[in-house]
Amino acid sequence: MGMAITLQDYISDLGIAYEVLTHPTRYTSSKIAQSAHIPGAGLAKGVLVQDEDGGYMLVVVPATSHVDFKRLQEFLDQPVEMAAESAIAKLFGDCDAGAVPPIGNPYGIDVLLDETLMNESEIYFEAGDHTDLIHVSGDDFHRLTRGAAYGAFSHPG
Repeated sequence: MGMAITLQDYISDLGIAYEVLTHPTRYTSSKIAQSAHIPGAGLAKGVLVQDEDGGYMLVVVPATSHVDFKRLQEFLDQPVEMAAESAIAKLFGDCDAGAVPPIGNPYGIDVLLDETLMNESEIYFEAGDHTDLIHVSGDDFHRLTRGAAYGAFSHPG
């Protein structure tokens, strides 16, 4: 499939330099990091959650971590749960199932960024399929996620 068009257009519009890395087909972030020979702490993964009002947010954590729903709910001061696969497919229509990029802006989705990603000099993330990663500088990743709220949303996995 290659990079999702929505994501590609967004990156191009911002004038951000990136590299595409191809890896063997993998379906979990830890296996992607291993097969691509990159550090899991620098592989950002997006987890779509739904709040009690039916709104969606993209929680972005390192591949080496899991979303800490207790911390997330305390931060938001409301209950949240994992979004249904049907919602993910609808919101990220140009992406393969389970290959959500951690960039919400081009999809109209608010982003909550785990603070552990703030100090990474290089970030990798899924391009919208199960074989391609996007590699950008940490500064450019923060430009891609501009407007994101920062907090402690993860625990080691």
